[in-house]
Amino acid sequence: MDMQKVAELRKKANTLPMEPGVYLMRDRRGEIIYVGKAKKLKNRVTSYFRGVERHLPKVYRMVEMVQDFDYIVTDSEFEALVLECSLIKLHSPKYNILLKDDKGYHYVCVTREEYPRIRLALQKGNDDNEYIGPFISSMVVKQTVEEANRAFLLPTCRRKFPEDFGKERPCLNYQIKTCDGWCRPELTRADYLARIEQAVQLLEGKQQELCRALRQEMEEAAEALEFERAAACRDRLRAVELLAQRQLVTAGTMADTDVIGWHCTEGKACFAVLHFIRGNLMDKDYELLPVPDVPEEALSALVKQYYLKRQAAPRRILLPFAMEDSALFEELLLQELNKRVQFHVPQRGKNRSLVELANKNAREEAERATTAAERISGTLHLLQSMLGLPKPPMRLEAYDISNIAGTDIVASMVVFVDGKPKKSDYKRFKLENMDEQDDYASMRQVVSRRFCHYLDGDKGFDERPDALLIDGGTVHAETVRETLAAMQLELPIFGMVKDDRHRTRALVTPDGREIGIQSIPAVFALIGRIQEETHRFAITYHRTLRSRRMRGSQLDRIPGIGEKRRLALLRAFGSIKAIREAELPALCAVVPEKTAEAVYAFFRTEDKKE
Repeated sequence: MDMQKVAELRKKANTLPMEPGVYLMRDRRGEIIYVGKAKKLKNRVTSYFRGVERHLPKVYRMVEMVQDFDYIVTDSEFEALVLECSLIKLHSPKYNILLKDDKGYHYVCVTREEYPRIRLALQKGNDDNEYIGPFISSMVVKQTVEEANRAFLLPTCRRKFPEDFGKERPCLNYQIKTCDGWCRPELTRADYLARIEQAVQLLEGKQQELCRALRQEMEEAAEALEFERAAACRDRLRAVELLAQRQLVTAGTMADTDVIGWHCTEGKACFAVLHFIRGNLMDKDYELLPVPDVPEEALSALVKQYYLKRQAAPRRILLPFAMEDSALFEELLLQELNKRVQFHVPQRGKNRSLVELANKNAREEAERATTAAERISGTLHLLQSMLGLPKPPMRLEAYDISNIAGTDIVASMVVFVDGKPKKSDYKRFKLENMDEQDDYASMRQVVSRRFCHYLDGDKGFDERPDALLIDGGTVHAETVRETLAAMQLELPIFGMVKDDRHRTRALVTPDGREIGIQSIPAVFALIGRIQEETHRFAITYHRTLRSRRMRGSQLDRIPGIGEKRRLALLRAFGSIKAIREAELPALCAVVPEKTAEAVYAFFRTEDKKE
C-alpha cells in the first residue's frame, strides 16, 4: 500500500465538515468504487485512512485502490440515506454489497383498448393500462392470468379486435371451449366488458362479491328459462370458486410479512426472503454472494436494494438481527411507497421461529451452492497451516523439466487458482543454450525468465504466486530460492518429493525440512493433481518438439526441400513413412517434378543402405 498516498487522503479527509452527507471513493481511473453515507463526514472518511493495517480485508483492499474521493453535504442523515441509495443504484460501485438479481415483482396488466386484454407484466409500465398487483411470484402471475382467461372464456389469441371481426371463423380456442369466440360479430362489446370486469374483480381479491353476482345471474337466467345462459353462469361460478381457493391476494395486501434469513459459510453468504400471506408461506427469494466482512452492513445494504428496486414492500419485515438505519429506512419506504413498513427483530415465540426457518433456508441454499468451494477453501487453509504460510495459497505455480538424453529440453509452468487449474495462465519454455542435461541449470533458467517478465510488468506474467512448487527435492528448491534471491525476490518454495509409484508423498523446503502430506487426503489429492498436471504439460510439449525435429530431419537433408515444401509433404501424406512409400506421380502432385524426383531417389537410396 502506498502510505504516502494514504497520508495525503487522510489530510484531505481532515478538512471535511462535521455534517451528514455522502462520500464517493474513486480509483486511479476516476471510477467510483464505493459510496457511503455518514452522520459526520469528517469522522467517517478519516477512519478509512487511519490504522489501515487493522482494517478488515475488504476495507483494506478498497483503501488500497482509492486515489481520491468526493463528498456531498446533506441537510440530514435521512437525505444522506436517500442520496446513498440513488447513487449506488446509478453507479453500482465495486465495493458496495450489490444484489445481482434485479428482478421486480410481477403484475397482471389489463390493457386500455376498445376490447381490453388480460396479460402478464414483468413490471409496471408508464402507460394508461391498469395494473393489478404486485404478485410475489412470476409463476403465480402466469397461472392466475391463464386461469382467469380460461374461467371467463376470454380471448388469448393474436387477433385484433374489432378489426378482425368476421374475417375468419373462430380459432381453435373456441372449438375447445376455452374462449367464447368474441371475434364473432353477434357478440356485443358490452357483454365483453362485463366479462372483463368480472375477471378484474377476481384478480383484485373480490371473490365473494363476484360469486354472489354470478349466482344471482344464474338463478335469474334459470327463472327466465334461459338454460344455456344459466349453464354458462354455473360453469363460470365453479371455475371462479376453484380459482379463488388458490388465488393470491394482490395490491395493498400483497404480503402480510416478509421474513429475512441470513447464513454464512466459509465460501458463500446467502440472503433469503420468505413471503407470508395470511400466515401461509407463499414464495421464497434468495441471493448468493461472497462472504462480507461485516454481516450487519451487508444485510442493511441488501434489504434497502431489495425493496427499493421492487418498489413494493409488506406491512412487516422480520430480521435475523438489527439492521443499521432501520428507522430511517422505514421513513424512506413511507416516502417512496406511501406505505408504513415496520421492521422487527423477534427474540422469542412464533415470529422467532419464522426467522429461524428463513435462516435454515438460507443455510441450505448456501451449503448446496458452495460445497465444492468450501471443500477447496478448507484444503487451502489446511495447506496454509501445514506449510506455515501467511495466508491461504490461492495462486500456486508448479514447474517441471522434460528432456530425453539432454535433447529438446523444455519446462512447464502450471497455475492453480483457488485449487483449480487456470489453463489460460499456463506457460511453456524451450530452454536455450543447453547442450546437455542439467536439471538445476534448467530450473534456474526457467525461473529467471518467468520472474524477469514479472519484474518488467509483462501482462502475461504480472500475477505474483503465493507459493512455488518444484518437481524435485531439496536441491531443486534451493536452486530456485537462490535464483529468486539474486533477483531480490522472496517467495515460499517447496519441492515435490515422489514415492516409488511416482506420486508426491511430501513437500520439502530449501533447507531440507520435509512435510508429509499423505495423512491428509484432501491436501494429498490436490498436490498430486498439480504434480501430474505439471508433468503432463511438460512432457506434451517435449513430445511435440521431438516429433517436429524427427519428422523434419530426413526431409531437410533432401536438396530443394525447404520449410514450405516439407510442410506441404507432411500435410499431404501425414508421416515420413507415407512419404517414403509414395510413388513418383503422387509426389509430383504435391511438389515440383524435380523436387519429387529428389525425394523419391533419396528414400530409395536410404532403403538400399538399410
